[in-house]
Amino acid sequence: MRHLIPLSATTLVLAGLFALPATARPAHDHAHATHATQAPAAASAQQWPTDASLREGMRGIRVAVQGLEHYEHGHMGIAQASAAVTLIDDAIAGMFAGCKLEADADVALHGLLAEFMAGAEAVRTSPQVPVAEIARMRQALARYPQLFDDPRWDAEAD
Repeated sequence: MRHLIPLSATTLVLAGLFALPATARPAHDHAHATHATQAPAAASAQQWPTDASLREGMRGIRVAVQGLEHYEHGHMGIAQASAAVTLIDDAIAGMFAGCKLEADADVALHGLLAEFMAGAEAVRTSPQVPVAEIARMRQALARYPQLFDDPRWDAEAD
């Protein structure tokens, strides 16, 4: 689905995000220049509904991000960490391909996905373990159930 809104200065932020190497960016048929970038949304009384693509993708991201804890503690090498961020890339690509969210939910999701994409790129390119970026991915995972109604999310966390 395509959403048309006027271009604004925040488009530059999105342009910077998508200036990442092609290996860091999943294919997505949305017009990214039309999505407004905003600060992380505060949890509201109403959560956005989810679809199967979103739920499956977020579970894949959670597994990969949880695995990166071993990288942070020196128990995993860069090859394994790179494999974990490839799982993040694949999960994001699957969500983009199956995106069926309404416009406002889509914008909220893009805010989370931007954190995962930036964190994955940092793992791939940083000469040291990017602890802060991995922590931001964990924070984005924590925001997901605040923003989206995924009834099995907490039950499947363990």
